[in-house]
Amino acid sequence: MTESTRVIIKNANLFQPKGWVSSATVEIEAGLIKSISSHDLFSIEPSQNEKIIDAKGKAVIPGLVNGHTHLSQTFMRGLANGRPLLQWLRELIWPLQAEISVEEMQLAALLGLTENLRCGVTEVVDHHKITKTRNHTAAVQKAAESVGVRCVIARAWVNKGKNPENDQTILDELNDWYESNNSSEIVKFASGPLTPWRCSEDLLHSTHQLSVKHNSFTHIHVSETKEEVQMSLDEYGVNPVKWLDQIGVLDSNSQIVHAVWVDDEEIELLSARDATVVHCPISNAVLGSGVAPVRKFLDRNISIRLGSDGPASNDTQDCFENMKMAICLARATNQDANNLSCREALNMATGSNELIPGEKADLIFVDLENLHTMPVHDIDSALALCAKGDDVDTVIVAGKVLMQNKVILNLDENLLMKECNHAIKSLRKRVGIDS
Repeated sequence: MTESTRVIIKNANLFQPKGWVSSATVEIEAGLIKSISSHDLFSIEPSQNEKIIDAKGKAVIPGLVNGHTHLSQTFMRGLANGRPLLQWLRELIWPLQAEISVEEMQLAALLGLTENLRCGVTEVVDHHKITKTRNHTAAVQKAAESVGVRCVIARAWVNKGKNPENDQTILDELNDWYESNNSSEIVKFASGPLTPWRCSEDLLHSTHQLSVKHNSFTHIHVSETKEEVQMSLDEYGVNPVKWLDQIGVLDSNSQIVHAVWVDDEEIELLSARDATVVHCPISNAVLGSGVAPVRKFLDRNISIRLGSDGPASNDTQDCFENMKMAICLARATNQDANNLSCREALNMATGSNELIPGEKADLIFVDLENLHTMPVHDIDSALALCAKGDDVDTVIVAGKVLMQNKVILNLDENLLMKECNHAIKSLRKRVGIDS
């Protein structure tokens, strides 16, 4: 049942900013949380337009936010194989991206969004790289609307280096996507310049101003590797974050992805300009890029989201795994078991969203009654260090139940996997990976 206008959750262990509330009842109406009570106020039988869900034994938390991925890379999973970032891009990822068809793009997006949904993600930021036609971008939009997960499509672009786009083409397309999706609740758009060294100052500034005008943001890879930082120093004479600030592209509408190799001056700028950092711990570890200074970000009150990054470098979209890796890397790198707490990781993973009356009803149930989470001495620790994506039982987005009892309600997963496997074989042959 995905169209209930009223959903009532009872017996919930409910995630709250100041701690956990046990045996809570949550009332959802018109896509929003209407009320929260510590008593069972709804013991009567549900009406025709009402759904009651028992959350006993489950932790009820805000839906996870996957702050950065590349959905096209679901068709490129497992290809990092010891290659550093730039070599991996040139030898495998760029050739595969160049060949992917509209139909393959839609299947890849469906696969990635469904994986995110099953792992408890209610909002995804897709840094969408396959932009050779508008139909490729529309395919992602169609997939997101079909799955029902909130999706921001950060339309990627470059106007320097290999295969640059025309400046006006980029601006016109971004403007068209913004204007055509202003009223959509599920799909939004953003500007997705790939990296500072492949984008001109003028176009970065213009696209950012366009994003601000449409209440959106700029989503850009920054300082993922030492090599990229050196490229910025060679061309502009300053580190990437400082350059973005100098050209007016660092503010509350900026999402800085990775930020592994940023110095203290750049961290101060990120804080002063109220920019968001998207931390991708697993991808950074797989590609050997390094570890972002998360504790320094938190100490400077910088907003942090967690991102899985694309499946070609992670290689899954399991954001519970991502939480644990963020904690482990932060603690190991600093040799400090208190460097990053489980609650801090949960806040990053949920985009600091709260389950309170008036907020959007995007929430998930996580089953903690299983061998790898029991006994549950501390729910924060059980979620951040023990739970897995497979433990997600129920997913609700905008008040609609998209998954219940671990069953996705609006699509056939087995058929989707069969179609994707067939499409991937064809793509690999065209690129020359398989003969």
